[in-house]
Amino acid sequence: MDKFLKQTKALADGNRLRIIAALLRQPELCVCQITELLGLSTATVSRHISVIQNAGLVTSRKDSRWVYYRLADDFPGRLRQWLEEELMYSREMEKDKLTLKFILSMSVEELCSKRGR
Repeated sequence: MDKFLKQTKALADGNRLRIIAALLRQPELCVCQITELLGLSTATVSRHISVIQNAGLVTSRKDSRWVYYRLADDFPGRLRQWLEEELMYSREMEKDKLTLKFILSMSVEELCSKRGR
């Protein structure tokens, strides 16, 4: 039950839900891409990612200078299904989908240098 509570608390924030929704659409994103999507500071995005990572919902890997995040291998299937049904067609998620498409058209290097990283 502790894990369930941790996960539901982690999802009780609109920005963290947007991160999860983006990772449902795109299997892996770097922190610069997530930061660009949310329009928040890197520090704020890192705090949000830390919460969902500590809840066991996402994992990360480092590749050179970049840290990439993806949904955890054991991300609950029923939670995934529910999120896809409830979030994917909301107005905000549709906007995020278009923004993410634009973000993915840039290389990670280009995007991160644009953000001063």
